[in-house]
Amino acid sequence: MRKVLLAGLLALNCAGCASATRGWTEQITITSTPAGAEASVTGPEVPSTCVTPCVVQVKRNDDVSIAFSKEGYEPQVVTLTKEVQSGGAAGFAGNILVGGLVGMAVDGASGAAYDHKPNPVMVTLKPIAPPPPAPTMRRRAPRPPIS
Repeated sequence: MRKVLLAGLLALNCAGCASATRGWTEQITITSTPAGAEASVTGPEVPSTCVTPCVVQVKRNDDVSIAFSKEGYEPQVVTLTKEVQSGGAAGFAGNILVGGLVGMAVDGASGAAYDHKPNPVMVTLKPIAPPPPAPTMRRRAPRPPIS
């Protein structure tokens, strides 16, 4: 009976926390103009590559950056920030009523209260400037003979 009661109390302890209501991961939508760019997503646990448009799943507490590359275009890197959003803040605040310190610790460690920004990630790639034309040599007009 004690085990059942303890399990119930532990479940109730996390019922209001952001980890339970939002999860530890989120999906990031990635697009580019023009489409078809390679997007290399880096972070502690998310090294992956996809071709735009695409969606990747990342942990909410990961520091994420996305490097874009496409032949004929300049490479571009976007670094995402983490912000506490209203849903995450509400879940985190629920710990005060229900989850207590354990729920706050779990949310803090998992990053469950955070969302990555910007999401979706949208970039416009700039074409690589063509090299300047080679200088042309002008021919001088022949000089008249000196008399």
